[in-house]
Amino acid sequence: MEWAHLATWVICAIATAAVIARPLNWPEAIWAAGGAMLLVLLGLMPPGDALTAIGKGLDVYLFLIGMMLLSEIAREHGLFDWVAATAAIHAKGSPARLFLLVYIAGVVTTTFLSNDATAVVLTPAVFAAARKAKADPLPALLACALIANAASFVLPISNPANLVLYDGTMPPLGRWFGSFALPSVAAIVVTFVMLRWAERQRLAGTCASDVSRDPLSLGGKAAMLGIGVTALLLIIVSALDRPLGWPTCLAGAATTLAVCALTRRSPVRAIRSVSWSVLPLVAGLFVLVEAMDRTGVIAHVARALRAASVDPVSGAALSGTVLAFASNLMNNLPAGLIASTAALQAHPPRLVIDALLIGVDLGPNLSVTGSLATILWLQAIRREGQDIGFWQFLKVGMVTMIPALAAALGTRLLIG
Repeated sequence: MEWAHLATWVICAIATAAVIARPLNWPEAIWAAGGAMLLVLLGLMPPGDALTAIGKGLDVYLFLIGMMLLSEIAREHGLFDWVAATAAIHAKGSPARLFLLVYIAGVVTTTFLSNDATAVVLTPAVFAAARKAKADPLPALLACALIANAASFVLPISNPANLVLYDGTMPPLGRWFGSFALPSVAAIVVTFVMLRWAERQRLAGTCASDVSRDPLSLGGKAAMLGIGVTALLLIIVSALDRPLGWPTCLAGAATTLAVCALTRRSPVRAIRSVSWSVLPLVAGLFVLVEAMDRTGVIAHVARALRAASVDPVSGAALSGTVLAFASNLMNNLPAGLIASTAALQAHPPRLVIDALLIGVDLGPNLSVTGSLATILWLQAIRREGQDIGFWQFLKVGMVTMIPALAAALGTRLLIG
């Protein structure tokens, strides 16, 4: 049994490292799904348990499908180009002002539609805005990536990982704001200040201000309405403490079909354009987490969490910090799943759980593969012909994530 556990650990570690490093430049999904399949083929995990693990991610898959459908139908009908032109016009020739507008848009999108929506829906519009304004797109694109995590605990729906960590015990919105309103503000402000400083050279000078803007088409208006209705629906569903997957998927599908009916176009093109590879990536990560659970590692994490919680304040600071950095070693989705399962076993104080949530949400800003939202963002910019390497992102992440994490955790601990 010990050898089986060791082999499981080795495969999980290699698969996770490959997701981060992307050997041979192969997509992340190949490594995550490949590691999961290898566990089954070698008899280290029964096929039934693997299928059960995949089934645990159903709500996440549905959520992502809905968001990706919204993104593609909006792209196809020119909504992103219209938003891009609007942002470029209001930037008035200033790259710094364009950066600020993008950051504010990212805060709003993440808050009401989730960090994955910022990665999938907002990023293409931001790239188009920078292109129209003839500005360096990198600062604005980095703003999309970092705000997607920095603002991801303003509301419970701001990050699906929030719902995973508070499995069955999601606090009311009043309690949520009491815990996270000030830490969220701290994370958002500090991330902006540090990123603005880090990118100060690229934001100097001027950009184009005489940008033309075509009227928004009927399909674009319908797509915008669909996105707005989806945001309202998610707020209502979250307030009722219900899963977000099916409502998001149905809203995305309904918007796609409605827009296609209005414009008399086939939905096949939008469906084909969806980055479906993200689904096996997520499924593979769920299987890897289940495999690690079978080795008893989560029981060890639960014991460590229980011991750290003897002093809630120091335990919260330590737990949140460790999880923040661990999320970059194995992606925050499996890290959050492990933390959630361990918390259910350890029953730590609410302060510790809150610190874990801040860590799993904000910590991934350190690396380009730290969160699912950042991976989605990376896929989005690659589609536009842009790429950002691991080390390039890490340099920015070190400047922004560490002070933002300290500010958010410190603020939460001061609240008590």
